[in-house]
Amino acid sequence: MAMLFLGFSAGLPFLLVFSTLNARLADVGVDTATIGFFSWLGITYSIKVIWAPVIDRVSLPLLDRWLGKRRSWMLLAQAGIATGLMLMAGTDAVAHPEQLALFGLLVAFSSATQDISIDAYRIEIAEQRWQAAMAATYIFGYRVALLVAGAGALYLAEFWSWQVSYQAMAALVGVGVLTVLLVREPAVNHFAAAADIAHRIEQEAASRSHLSPRIARLVGWFYAAVAGPFLDFFRRYRRLAVAILALVAFYRVADIAMGVMANPFYLNFMGFSKTEVADVTKVFGFFMTIAGSFIGGLLVARLGVQRILLAGAIMTAGTNLLFVVLAQHPPNLATLALVVSADNLSGGIANVALIAWLSGMTSASFTATQYALFSSLMTLPGKFLGGFSGIVVADSGYGTFFTVSAVMGLPAIVLILYLARAGLFREYREGR
Repeated sequence: MAMLFLGFSAGLPFLLVFSTLNARLADVGVDTATIGFFSWLGITYSIKVIWAPVIDRVSLPLLDRWLGKRRSWMLLAQAGIATGLMLMAGTDAVAHPEQLALFGLLVAFSSATQDISIDAYRIEIAEQRWQAAMAATYIFGYRVALLVAGAGALYLAEFWSWQVSYQAMAALVGVGVLTVLLVREPAVNHFAAAADIAHRIEQEAASRSHLSPRIARLVGWFYAAVAGPFLDFFRRYRRLAVAILALVAFYRVADIAMGVMANPFYLNFMGFSKTEVADVTKVFGFFMTIAGSFIGGLLVARLGVQRILLAGAIMTAGTNLLFVVLAQHPPNLATLALVVSADNLSGGIANVALIAWLSGMTSASFTATQYALFSSLMTLPGKFLGGFSGIVVADSGYGTFFTVSAVMGLPAIVLILYLARAGLFREYREGR
């Protein structure tokens, strides 16, 4: 139950600084180039690995005594999210876009910090046999939050205003705050291995380099918290490490880059209303994504991660071409629903395969930081390239943009085939 509500808390801010924010900007008349640049707020999620070691090892004054390390960081992050959303609610996007971007950055940074804290909490709060069930519950809560922050925010904006919409979303942060106050802090620290490494490096630094105890302790902390996870990864995968990281980086590029311009495409180019977009892409799309995730889980269990990872990459790139077809025809809700179904089903299947693969790739000694590395790389290229999407649309049109976004999926397909040929997935199955 805790992971259900924490999943909701984690998913709520994401669309409010991504596609829902893009819809708000398009609705009030902000030009497409500026909308594209706003998508760079999402890069914050893609670089969270930079401060993940700090959250993993640093205790907050006062709050740590009251709540413990994991809950105190979650509560601080939630305070930042609620504050940022309230400030965004009262900002005129046309008159003060720079202020809106700054407040959005506060929300995105706080949200990424909350993600790191919740991931660490989930790993530490229960033994291994419960992790799959907790992750599944977390994902469901996250998807419900995406529905609320997507369709719910659009409905509120349609019938009241964008200010009321964002104020309501800020109030819903209270769900996560209440959950943090009610749940217990993990009793067991699963990062004892990292602490042991830090102690060993500290002793070596003090004896061999004759460093002061304080400097030696800092060296040990840095190695265990920052250098250790990366050195461990490259030691285990050696010559394939760079190709693995490249696959993680490129796997979702086509999907994320396309998503930046999705709402402006629906609203401005196709001429659908906000309620129609909410009904089809958010509500109906929600159930299609859940169905895709369920199907993906079954297929991974039955056929293995390699085949479904490859199929997901092909399907994600292929469904982007359906939007090219959609752009050539008059607006029709049935056609939109068909394209959204294909897009969300393929996205659900691909995402489950990717998460299943990455979960098996992490080391037990560095789970939080290595998973933060993977999740950061998953979105960074797509977010960065998505920032230029508005320029592509303005210069060449939506048809060209969707074609380019489909082509962006080709590197992931090539990398999967290369890694499969190199025997990576065989080693993954055998646990080496």
